[in-house]
Amino acid sequence: MTTLASVSPATPVAEPPARFRDLLAAEWIKMRSLRSTPWTIGLTVLFVVGSAAAATLADKAARPGPADFLPFDAYPAAGYWTLMLVASSMGALTVVSEYGSGLIRATTVAVPARGSVVLAKAAVAAALWTAVGTAASTGSFLVSQAILDGHHAGVAITHPGVLRALVASALLAPVCALVGLGLGVLLRHAAGTMVTSVFTLLMLPTMFSESNRWSADIQHALVSAAWNRLVQNWGPQPGSLGYTATVPGSWTAYTLWPLITIALAVLVVRRRDV
Repeated sequence: MTTLASVSPATPVAEPPARFRDLLAAEWIKMRSLRSTPWTIGLTVLFVVGSAAAATLADKAARPGPADFLPFDAYPAAGYWTLMLVASSMGALTVVSEYGSGLIRATTVAVPARGSVVLAKAAVAAALWTAVGTAASTGSFLVSQAILDGHHAGVAITHPGVLRALVASALLAPVCALVGLGLGVLLRHAAGTMVTSVFTLLMLPTMFSESNRWSADIQHALVSAAWNRLVQNWGPQPGSLGYTATVPGSWTAYTLWPLITIALAVLVVRRRDV
C-alpha cells in the first residue's frame, strides 16, 4: 500500500537586500563603462595642466629675484573654471542620463532605498573626481614650477601657501561634481541642470562684489569665490575698503555646498515618484 505525499507549492526565497558596497560597485561599473568618461577626464587634465604652463610662460612678472609662490600661474582661472564646468556636468550626467533613458526605474525597482542609490552615486563621483582633481592640481604645480625654475623663481611644495592652494584646487573638482549630481537629482533634466550648474558655479559670483557687506557675504559663500581665496597667498591690504573672505569661511563654503545639495537630493528622491 502506498502513501500519497502532500505536495506544497515552493516557497519563494527572498533575495537579501543590496548592500551599500554592492551599490558602489554597480555605480562604478556604470561610470567606467561609458566610453566618454576616460576621454573627457584625460582631455580635461591635459587642458588644466596646459593652461598652467601657458599662464606661467606668459607671466612677465616671473623674473629672476626672490622666489615667491605665484598662485595664478600654477592655478590659472581659465583652466580651473573649465575643470569646474566639466566636473559639474559629468556629475550631473551620472543622474540625468538615467532619468533620460529610463534606467532609473529599473534601478529603483532593484533597490527601493533610493536615498542609498544617491549616496552611492555621490561616493563614486567624489572618489573619481578627487583623483582627477589631485592629478590636475599636482600636474599644474609641477609644470609651472619647472618653467619658473628656468628663471630661478620656482618654489617647493613646502613654501607658504602652496599646500593650501594645491589641496583647494584638487578638491574643487569633487565639490563641483557633487553639486552637479545633487542638482541633477533635483531637476532631472539635462539642459536645465547644466544651465543651473554653470549659472551657480561660474556666473553668479560675478554679479556680486566686495564693496558692500551684504554683497561680499553672498559672493564669499559661492564655490568659485572660495577657491579664489584659498588659492591666493596674500591677505587684504590695510587700507582696503572691501570685505575680504576669510580662509576658514572659504573652507566652510567648500564643505557646505556638496553636503547641502546631496542632502537635499536624498530628501527629495525619497519623497517623490521616479
